Formats: sequence, C-alpha cells, structure tokens
Amino acid sequence: STLAKKMPLSLQSPPSPTLSASIQKGRWKTVAAGFSVASPLAVNFSLRRSIPRIHASASSSSSSSPSSSSLGAGENNELDAVSAFSEIVPDTVVFDDFERFPPTAATVSSSLLLGICGLPDTIFRNAVDMALADASCAGLDTTESRLSCFFNKVDLLIPYLSFLAIGSFFCSELLSPNTDERTVQAIVNVGGDLVKLVPGRVSTEVDARLSYDTNAIIRKVHDLLRLYNEIDVPHDRLLFKIPATWQGIEAARLLESEGIQTHLTFVYSFAQAAAAAQAGASVIQIFVGRLRDWARNHSGDTEIEAAIKSGEDPGLALVKRSYNYIHKYGYKSRLMAAAVRNKQDLFNLLGVDYVIAPLKVLQSLKDSPAIPDDEKYSFVRKLSPDTATHYNFTNKELIKWDQLSLASAMGPASVELLSAGVEGYANQARRVEELFGKIWPPPNV
Repeated sequence: STLAKKMPLSLQSPPSPTLSASIQKGRWKTVAAGFSVASPLAVNFSLRRSIPRIHASASSSSSSSPSSSSLGAGENNELDAVSAFSEIVPDTVVFDDFERFPPTAATVSSSLLLGICGLPDTIFRNAVDMALADASCAGLDTTESRLSCFFNKVDLLIPYLSFLAIGSFFCSELLSPNTDERTVQAIVNVGGDLVKLVPGRVSTEVDARLSYDTNAIIRKVHDLLRLYNEIDVPHDRLLFKIPATWQGIEAARLLESEGIQTHLTFVYSFAQAAAAAQAGASVIQIFVGRLRDWARNHSGDTEIEAAIKSGEDPGLALVKRSYNYIHKYGYKSRLMAAAVRNKQDLFNLLGVDYVIAPLKVLQSLKDSPAIPDDEKYSFVRKLSPDTATHYNFTNKELIKWDQLSLASAMGPASVELLSAGVEGYANQARRVEELFGKIWPPPNV
C-alpha cells in the first residue's frame, strides 16, 4: 500500500505509550478540549500499545535509491545489504510489526480499514471510530458549523443513552452519515496517523469505482486533500493511489500539474509504464509476481512471450524496461516493484527505487548473514541510472502515448490484470461501506 524519500533512519521509543490520533488536530482539537475526563461522552483518544517512532535525519533528500554498485562492509545481514540499493517497504496490512520492520512509507486503503475493523486492539481503531462519529458533519464549510452540527446531534442523543436496548437505533437515526463520507473520513484519519509514524510519504487509495472517470478521480483527490489539510497534514507527505487506466493516467497528469503527487498502480505493460512516466506520475507500481502467475496459466500476450523467449521472467523484465525508460529519458517518476515472491526476486531488482516485500521475505533476509563473495546471491546493483543510458528502445516504444495507442499496445495480460485489480479494490470499498453501515455507535465515543 506507499513512497518514502530516501533518508537515514533511527529508532527511539516514544515518550508515552500512546499515539496522538489525527483527529486531535484541526476541528477535533476543540471537541477534545470540550469533554471532561469524567464525561460519559468523553472521546477516547488512547491507543493501546507503544510503538517505536521513526525519525529522519536532516540530511534526507528526494533522490532515488543509493548509488553504490556492490555490497559494502557495514551490512551484517541480507536485509541490510538489499536496503543499501533500494528503499524496502514492508508489505503488511495493519502495520502491526513496527518493532521488527519499521516502515519507511505506508498506504492507507480499504483493505487497511477492513484490517483495522477486524482487529479491535489495533493502534488505528480510534481513528476509524472518530470518523464514524464525525463524518455526518464533515461536509459543512466551517469549523464552527461542523462543531455545532456535532454537538446538536449529541444533545439530541443524550436523553436516550440510558435506554441501552434502543440506544443503537437512536444513534443510527440521529448521527449516521452517508457511508461514503464515513469511509473517506476514516481513510484520512488513519492516513494522518500514519504520517506521524513513517518518515516518508503516505499513499492514499482513491476509490477504484472512479477508475474510468478522470474528473471524478480529480474531485475525490481534492476532497481528500481538503480533509487532510484540516488535520494539518503537509501535501508533500501525501501520494494518491490511482489505478493506471487511461482515465487514471490522465487524472495523474492533471493532478501533478497542480503539484499533487500521484501513485499509479496496476501497471502490467510497458505501454502503461511509459504513459504514466510521460504523465509525470510520482510513483509507478508494477506487480512482478502477478505477471509471472498469469504467464504460467495463459498464452497469447506478445510482451510476455518476448520476455520468456529471451530467458527473462516477465515481471522482472517489465520492471527492468520501465526503470531504464524512466531513467534514460529523465522522467521524474520513481518505480515501485510489488508482489515480490522470494529473495531471488528482490536480488534481481537491486537498484529499483522501491520494493514492497512480504514480511516472510524480510524475515528470511534478516536471518541470513550477508556474505559478499556468496556465489548464489551476488549483491550487485542490477538497475541504475548509469546503466539505463545504454538501454535501447524501439521507435514504437518512444511514441507520445495517448488513449488509442495505449489501448492497442496493452496485451491480454495487462487488460485482464488491470480489470481484476480495479474490481478487487472496488469490492473492498463496498465491503468497508457495508461494514461501516453496521458499526454504530462507535465503541469509543
């Protein structure tokens, strides 16, 4: 889920065992101050376990992965070794393993919200609970009107609180907002908390049901930015994750022209990657393992068949071509490799800007000492801006990509996998809305 600027990291324990939730800032600052500790309506902002806080040094920069070409002397294990070449982002749903693998970046998504709701003790549950309580008033224009809206609803609710058997009914009738508003507010609240936990950027999933409507994507991103602004999240800490349909790529182009950073996902073809780079997307995400899986069970995709004929894995080959295209021609985009299935995948991607790696792969790397002369795993950078300058592209690959050329260049693998990805994200969004429609009243409010 998204993403971090490369920066030296250090860990230290936070001064208290609680994390300040995003909703304590912005409009909720007054709400929190208005409740006494003894009040039956007091908002519970406490989070349930201590987690390490990650600090970035002042010497951080926005450059891509490190420029070293081989394993240095300071790496003690394989995880240290690969981290010297690429930014490694743990692939985890609810960020419940900060101690072993502190993330440098994060993604907030419908999948994350489902994970949070399935684990009541997760550190982000309060952020979701407050979204359920607040979203009905969130659309009002001013802080004062939102607060007045909330307290008016609470005043109406108070006479019924003693009737526990029917309290849930009255809560639902008096406070329940549109489920889309709840979902958007929950995503922003959790995203605001994640910004405090990671030194890099937080990628926010844009509703996948809008994937084929450029204007709707842009409106949704503007809505999300407005809510992030209300909890004082800097825009430069945010990415917006959009499926790489043509409409999504166009939305990314227009948003990037406004200075809004985008993260295009579900890229399964060179044409998508090149079009995304030309659009100026900040991050382009390729799913290595999913292309491999498709190739094992299907045929008829010329791009995949060309990779296999040359002795390359189709997913790794796409990352290689896309990386070299981006860096040879000076596009600002950074490439992210996801769906990495094993250590060898990661070793073959050394030098790519970002890698999302499963926890089991990271643990295996951490448990294995780095041996510079190991014949099986050579810790040598496979991708670099320097080597990209020597990579050759055909004239057909160097065109200015538009909707027609993109559609004609995408083979069956990219068409099917993009469609499946969009539908999967859309289904998760619907599941969150259905779940939020049943969770009332929020347990901590």
